[in-house]
Amino acid sequence: MQAVKYKRATSVAEAVSLLQGGGEYARPLAGGTDVIVQARERRREIDLFVDIKHIPELMEVRQSAAGISIGAAVPCYRIYGDPAIQKSWPALVDATHVIGGTAIQGRASLGGNLCNSSPAADSIPAMMVLSGVAHIVGPGGERDVPVTEFCTAPGRNVLTAGEFVTTISFPPQSPGSGAAWQRFIPRNEMDIAVVNSGVWLQLDGDVVRDARIAIGAVAPTPLMVPEAAQALIGKPLSDATIGAAADAAKAAARPIDDMRGSIKQRKHLAMVLTDRTIRRAAERARGQA
Repeated sequence: MQAVKYKRATSVAEAVSLLQGGGEYARPLAGGTDVIVQARERRREIDLFVDIKHIPELMEVRQSAAGISIGAAVPCYRIYGDPAIQKSWPALVDATHVIGGTAIQGRASLGGNLCNSSPAADSIPAMMVLSGVAHIVGPGGERDVPVTEFCTAPGRNVLTAGEFVTTISFPPQSPGSGAAWQRFIPRNEMDIAVVNSGVWLQLDGDVVRDARIAIGAVAPTPLMVPEAAQALIGKPLSDATIGAAADAAKAAARPIDDMRGSIKQRKHLAMVLTDRTIRRAAERARGQA
């Protein structure tokens, strides 16, 4: 373990100042379930952790007419246990309740999962299809970045030196809409996704008026698949249109072979999970689940 200094911030301004003063190797610390391991194994050079868990707005869940805003350090168990999220944004429940085990869920957060920027991150495809927006602060001020544009490469993202995510916001869910998320892992729990998939649908009767589909662990970053959405939009939801969307997800996947899965297996799983999440999202849009 490299020698690492620790400082606690109690306001956004203080955190920005500490990160700026800490230089290139200062990092914000929320749950720490990824970054502490990376520091211990010397996979990332860090000489200062700035603890942001004591900043009130980063630990709050706020609902309004504009939707819901989730603090970047809010732990998973509070997200999947929140009645408003369970009712209106259940795809976030799908994703957060399988991140690690119970101990991890007491610390891990959407903000941390996003900023770690793993191609296989569980929550990112769910946030993408729900039109999540990350609010970023840093020495240069504030900016908003859609989650769909946040990750740039494995373990890399749009954050610049001294910047960190304070909240992630999601618009309200309209009547007739529904979303779902699923993954495949070799074990029953506490494993990294071989493939995951998120889907959001807006239905008008049996016709799909709008759709968003994302897949993870099949490309250098979590991947939006507009071709899969277009296979559904403007058409009645049927086995044929669902199959076309699933085939489009398979075609868009560009995975690698590794110890968790082969290219062939991952492309097949992208198709299967997209099919399943479309059907689950449709059930929710119809009030059947």
